[in-house]
Amino acid sequence: MYVDVILPLPLPGSFTYAVPPEFADKVGIGCRVVVQFGNRKIYTALVRKIHSDADSSLAFKDILSVLDNEALVKEWQFRFWDWMASYYMCTTGEVMNAALPSAFKLASETRVAINPDYRIDSVTLNEKEFSLVETLYNSKKSIEISRISRIIGQQKIIPVVKTLIEKGIVLLEEEVREKYRPKKEYFIKLDDAYSNNEAALKELFDHLEKRAKKQLEILMHYIQISRHGFDELHEVKKVELLKKSACSAAVLDSLIKKGVFKGYEKTAVRETKLNPESSPGSISLSDQQNRAIKEIRDSWTEKDVVLLHGVTSSGKTEIYIKLINDILEQGRQVLFLLPEIALTTQIINRLRKYFGDKVGVYHSRFNDAERAEVWKRASVSSKRPGGSASYDIILGARSAVFLPFADLGLVIVDEEHDSSFKQVDPAPRYNGRDAALFLAHLHGVKALLGSATPAIETYYNSKQGKYTLVELPERFGEMELPLIQIVNIREELRRGRMKTHFSATLLDQLAGVLQNREQAILFQNRRGFSLRLECEACHWMPMCKNCDVTLVYHKKSNQLRCHYCGYESPVPSVCPVCQSTGVKMKGFGTEKVEEELGIFLPEAKIARMDLDTTRSRHAYQTIITGFEEQKIDILVGTQMVTKGLDFDHVSTVCILNADNMLNFPDFRSEERSFQLMAQVSGRSGRKKKRGTVIIQTYNPAHPIIQSVMKNDYTGMFKHQLTERRKFKYPPFYRLILLRIKHRNPQLVDQAASDLAKKLSRIFGNRILGPEYPPVSRIMNQYLKHIIIKVEIESSVILAKSKLLEIIGAFYQKPEFHPVRVLIDVDPQ
Repeated sequence: MYVDVILPLPLPGSFTYAVPPEFADKVGIGCRVVVQFGNRKIYTALVRKIHSDADSSLAFKDILSVLDNEALVKEWQFRFWDWMASYYMCTTGEVMNAALPSAFKLASETRVAINPDYRIDSVTLNEKEFSLVETLYNSKKSIEISRISRIIGQQKIIPVVKTLIEKGIVLLEEEVREKYRPKKEYFIKLDDAYSNNEAALKELFDHLEKRAKKQLEILMHYIQISRHGFDELHEVKKVELLKKSACSAAVLDSLIKKGVFKGYEKTAVRETKLNPESSPGSISLSDQQNRAIKEIRDSWTEKDVVLLHGVTSSGKTEIYIKLINDILEQGRQVLFLLPEIALTTQIINRLRKYFGDKVGVYHSRFNDAERAEVWKRASVSSKRPGGSASYDIILGARSAVFLPFADLGLVIVDEEHDSSFKQVDPAPRYNGRDAALFLAHLHGVKALLGSATPAIETYYNSKQGKYTLVELPERFGEMELPLIQIVNIREELRRGRMKTHFSATLLDQLAGVLQNREQAILFQNRRGFSLRLECEACHWMPMCKNCDVTLVYHKKSNQLRCHYCGYESPVPSVCPVCQSTGVKMKGFGTEKVEEELGIFLPEAKIARMDLDTTRSRHAYQTIITGFEEQKIDILVGTQMVTKGLDFDHVSTVCILNADNMLNFPDFRSEERSFQLMAQVSGRSGRKKKRGTVIIQTYNPAHPIIQSVMKNDYTGMFKHQLTERRKFKYPPFYRLILLRIKHRNPQLVDQAASDLAKKLSRIFGNRILGPEYPPVSRIMNQYLKHIIIKVEIESSVILAKSKLLEIIGAFYQKPEFHPVRVLIDVDPQ
């Protein structure tokens, strides 16, 4: 008996292992097994096939253990993985590595540590488990599984580690760093010597009345708070007792030391059962929304995919909720994809209002144990026994497409245009939107794409009849779209009306916002304080030692930082080239906007939302909740503030420098600029009155800025379509990007030229490059790009097959073995 297994490695195909007799009745397709790969490495692999037709003349290694009693991965998931590996030109092992939570992929390199909350002897352990726990407990730090195996002299250690993870005794290294600490509360209770003895309590009162009036005050308040009924005294929270008595903690500590009170910590109870607050039937829809829902339902009888193109604040979320309810009434599941974790923070509350704890969330900010839990709950159907633990709605970022849905009934992709759906590194370099559409096709269910500014390719598909187009051209409640004002920075500078990066128009508007107790959002698509330092004498600029980019100054850490590799450098006091002291800051990011705005508007409460301020797990929730509750007046942010967020009191939005986006060297820069400006404009004036949008630019006559002013998506679409047809870009051509990487720039040049010549023989003038990208060195790896353009009517399968042949021939030359060729299908 043999099994073909998939390993979480960038290696093509599967690998065959023999099944020892003791595992013959345990192994199954989709189960995890432990295998040795190479001389030393141990991995958790997935069984893809069970058979008995291997070449008996070959010596196959045995599987070392079986980790699952039932399939962890379903047959349809393997088909999904195969499609993704084929379409995005990677290996199934790379897809497996992206799909499975780390808790399911134990390997000899995996580091584990003792759970800080584990108390020794609190759980019964067998001999192997005790030996491993003792090793970890004594080490006080994380250890690789392979090293543990050597220390305790056991090869088959992974099954033991798996068991201890499930018992909550050990954690993976990532979880140790991000370990969720349960909330603790300190309680106070009267010692038994007094609580059950009235004479002793009376004597204590008399004693304290003579010698310690403050202690007597605390005791009296304790009795007042804790007494339920006439006789029994209960525990009370320490903070509540101190607040009621208005005494210091030192006074209370004195009573604890005297033995009058007992103090102890308890884990605060967290409510896990979330009941719906309202029914989806209670949502009142406008005539336009009702028409849109009818069109969507009707169109699904003929086509599988609908594009809902609704202007910002047109009420798309309410339509989603109604359609989700249709599916839940059938006892099926819904996948709801969003591009940003920041968006899940807000919309999760809106969905739970109507669906309670049927909603599960899945994204990369969850630790491995939590992601593994969502994985298991998504695989259970609510219609089956034990289904009460299932998630009927999965809300998540792009990685949620990999979950093992028990009975998928609908796929919704909100903000479908967003480039955050695209995985850049590592492989698979997939687009979450496109993968979700194939997932819906695989399950034979319908898909809904939603956006106020659809991707050019998606809108083109709807116009060509591939998708059905449903439009919501007006805001909900007949609210007007915001008034857009263009501020010419060049003219403002000439007239002396610019104060650093803020026009007089903007500062006057913000002053009015504060006076009216409203809120504002300021958008600047660069983080950090200053985008670069520059010597005024010789024009020297500090560069990253690993990447071909200037270092960005971050004031909070007082460091220069590379946004590509994380390299940091101190700020020079003089120019290291000419010794001049005239090293000045150029450009500005969100950190500088936040600081300088505080100078002009000292009474304003200002917060910032960018990658630097949202690194911690709950940072999104803290900032967004604070803004919703009007604890923040002005929110400064990068792209995170542009997408789908809904705030009642935002009356003003400002784009501080529209030209940064428009001048980026990319054929999509104008489309993306329109999307960003239109989306961030849509955050304004959503509930009560018409909002205002201020766009600061050096080029007010730019066609994209004019399209944003008129909210003219169709005009922008037609113009972009003409340009793309002329220059052979999507949606008329498919793109495949090849990145050639190595530490030696001469070898990269040689390899890129050789590969381009080989490609040109087959693809002719469909080849663009090789060329250096805008950033040609990242982490000391030099880069060159080659783009292949394939006509949409041509066979992309044949093109990919030819491409793989050419890359295979390229690697036949020994000098090119160390060069990496990364394939990115449909690059963003």
